[in-house]
Amino acid sequence: MPGASSSASPRLVAVIYNPTKGDVKELRAAVEMGLAEARASLPNGTSGWEGVLWLETTVDDAGQGLSRRAIDAGAGLAIVAGGDGTVRAAAHGLRGSGVPLGIVPLGTGNLLARNLGLPLTDVRASVRVAMHGDDAKVDVGVAELTRENGASSDHVFLVMAGIGIDAAMIAKTNPQLKKRVGWLAYVDGGLRSLGTKRLHIHYQLPGHQKHSAHVSTILAGNCGVLPGAIELMPDAALDDGELDIALLQPRTVFGWLWIWRKVTWENHVLRRTSFGRKIIRFTGSDKARMLTYLRGASVQIEVEGEEPVELDGDGFGNVVGAHFWADAGALVVRVPPGS
Repeated sequence: MPGASSSASPRLVAVIYNPTKGDVKELRAAVEMGLAEARASLPNGTSGWEGVLWLETTVDDAGQGLSRRAIDAGAGLAIVAGGDGTVRAAAHGLRGSGVPLGIVPLGTGNLLARNLGLPLTDVRASVRVAMHGDDAKVDVGVAELTRENGASSDHVFLVMAGIGIDAAMIAKTNPQLKKRVGWLAYVDGGLRSLGTKRLHIHYQLPGHQKHSAHVSTILAGNCGVLPGAIELMPDAALDDGELDIALLQPRTVFGWLWIWRKVTWENHVLRRTSFGRKIIRFTGSDKARMLTYLRGASVQIEVEGEEPVELDGDGFGNVVGAHFWADAGALVVRVPPGS
């Protein structure tokens, strides 16, 4: 549950930033303004913070090691400025620490920021929320990935993880086009991935039998809002201790068109009213098998052969299996006051 944040004694503010995203000078000015606002709000003229620790991401450390370094230095707040990859990496290091994560979204999708209702285009407003917002505990998705050689590794995700066409789409997205047009570049990658074969998977939720299915993709969501008014998993919540699972099983291009209508029109618009929900029940029952929703604290997945996997919009290579599970309340994030 959100609650007003406070600090009984001065502590460090750590700023973890990706130098390839946004204007560093603008970010520094926004942080200084946030400190000035904090000083103005306290009677003794102090900001409540003893200093700022600036940590720049590198190719070798996208944020995971830097966030642990911030914790070791005594940081009481980690402001992370960058794209989804930077936020995810920093969250990996902050997981379970209790140190709040403040987000300054500077990426293409800004997925977690969208789902938290954070400012997306105003650096100063984002820093203000990070420094003066409320604390909220949210779940962290954990992906235990198994490779063909038997090796396994653990990674975190904050929004969604997927195996199948979504991962193939990301792999085929042109990075230069992504820089120019943002998240719309994924549409190009998606169109070039429509011919991807259907996967034969085996999946199992806790307390249920193992099932088999032929799918285009299987997704595990910690939350469900994507750019472009897409609500892929409208019932997913960041603090329910569960993952929402989506199996996409269209057989034709018309099936994909129905799914697109489902996640943009039905989920985003119609389901918000009782009349709209009646329309959904009347028009969608015969096509519901194209998009199946499940829910559980975890899901175990096996695929026949190797298939690509993605976490929060970044590719993580090919896997033969994955265990996705929710680490309930493992991360503290800063959200707008009263949200």
